[in-house]
Amino acid sequence: MLASYFTVKETGEHEIVIQKSRFIAHIKRVETEQEAQEFIQVIKKKHWDATHNCSAYLIGEQDQIQKANDDGEPSGTAGVPILEVLKKRKLKDSAVVVTRYFGGIKLGAGGLIRAYGKATSEGIDTVGIVERKLAQVIQVKIDYTWLGKLEKELRASEYKLKEIHYLDNVIIDTFVEESSVETFVEWMVELTNGQCTIEKGETVYLEEDYIRS
Repeated sequence: MLASYFTVKETGEHEIVIQKSRFIAHIKRVETEQEAQEFIQVIKKKHWDATHNCSAYLIGEQDQIQKANDDGEPSGTAGVPILEVLKKRKLKDSAVVVTRYFGGIKLGAGGLIRAYGKATSEGIDTVGIVERKLAQVIQVKIDYTWLGKLEKELRASEYKLKEIHYLDNVIIDTFVEESSVETFVEWMVELTNGQCTIEKGETVYLEEDYIRS
């Protein structure tokens, strides 16, 4: 599993008009090629009357699955520019369909490449990007006398508190990035003077909005 990677935040769309042609970018996070193909078919069915529904997707930890489709536009002028934007933004598990309604003015190969690239880029900006970071749930079991101190310290820290279980003892679940697990464990031991029991739980991905600088 990757320590971190970028992907699109949510499903959405964005429209631009270039030389009277409408370009509608549809964006979706997908985890399999089947999901990507189903998404493309949904858009094609919705926009059955469009001139073109061009698409591309990038799937897998190492971008193992890459596909681009020009859907009738001149070869290399639509699907590839869409795919290149996904690569440039370093996005994984993402699919894009750009629907075009022809407005009567031909754009030429260069114009089409720029138009599909721009529609894709603006569409991604609209739906947003997230960074997914691998984290482990660390369970800290303590006596109730330590609860106030630990909860206060955790809420003021960089770590994300998941849940507190109030049982015979208190169990605090915290999300900790893989690279920080050892540091976190040492910190808990220090705060409780060694009076805690620590167990490692499931490994999950946490998502944070990514803001381009």
